[in-house]
Amino acid sequence: MEMNIQNAKIELIQWLTTLEDGDLIQKIIELRRSETKDWSDELSDPEKKSIELGLSDADNGKLKPNSEAKKIYGKWL
Repeated sequence: MEMNIQNAKIELIQWLTTLEDGDLIQKIIELRRSETKDWSDELSDPEKKSIELGLSDADNGKLKPNSEAKKIYGKWL
């Protein structure tokens, strides 16, 4: 019989609260970090460059009002 995912989570939480082994806790933390993906790591170089350019423009006051952006990009929103 397959265990209900919610029950499995509760059992893991209960088990984690009793752990005293620092090495094991560190391994669990490392596993969590390795399983967690940051969406920015998946961006292509041109996408990253475009974001950096946009941030630079914003920092330099080169902004357009939202109403103007809606006129240009409204069909995709």
